Amino acid sequence: MFRPDHVEPPSTADELHIVFQRGDLISDMRAMEVCLIDRAQLEGHGWRTLRRQFLGYWHDRPCYVLEIDELEEVDPLQYQRGNLYHILGRVDEHLFALAGRAAQLLDWERDHQFCGRCGRQMQVDAQERAMRCEPCGTVNFPRIAPCAIVLVTRGEELLLARNVNFPGPMYSTLAGFIEAGETVEQTLVREVREEVGVEVENLRYFQSQSWPFPNQLMLGFFADWTGGDIVCDQREIADARWFHYRELPMIPPPSSVAGQLIRHYVDQLSRSHLS
Repeated sequence: MFRPDHVEPPSTADELHIVFQRGDLISDMRAMEVCLIDRAQLEGHGWRTLRRQFLGYWHDRPCYVLEIDELEEVDPLQYQRGNLYHILGRVDEHLFALAGRAAQLLDWERDHQFCGRCGRQMQVDAQERAMRCEPCGTVNFPRIAPCAIVLVTRGEELLLARNVNFPGPMYSTLAGFIEAGETVEQTLVREVREEVGVEVENLRYFQSQSWPFPNQLMLGFFADWTGGDIVCDQREIADARWFHYRELPMIPPPSSVAGQLIRHYVDQLSRSHLS
């Protein structure tokens, strides 16, 4: 299991590394935990490191995220390069969350090399997870974009939509970013109305999930339909429909909070019909 920490320990032989190159995750296709590379293996390749951050401990072993030089050669017979979607469903949810944390922290350090207030060079703070500008005192912490995601239901029917950017025929729940000054509940009501034109009530919190595409915190809810016909916002929603829980289309995997919302509701309905 992962134990977060920001204070780097003394160097040890049992270090683990999550490695990126030009924004791509380097996965070892021969390993059980494909996104973790141990110290001996890393030193054997001699890859030049551009950035390095301590993440914490994975099963009590120190774990780091590295960005290697884009000119380094990576053996395509052993390693696969790709974004985090390539390991979604291939590793357990805790390891996927660790890889997502690694990607977000690396991007955050890269995007905050210079102070937005005075333009000076920023440094990684040794005492806390922050980028600090010594000349003017500005401190930047890792950015999180809170996003509300909701499964709208009407009895045995689920309102699912296909985003214009979805590959293939997959349908999912509705979601939207929380705007300044909004509560999560206000966001859900607004987003559902804007995206599909219906009204909802009885919002119930389900669970949250870190979603590193690129830096979202998904806050999952259920909501009951109260009125309105589906009218899609064509800029975002290619199609939206009511689906009976026994006749669902392709839905997101169970590793995503959207997939978990759908499966949880379907399981509840199935159990209620058996009792």
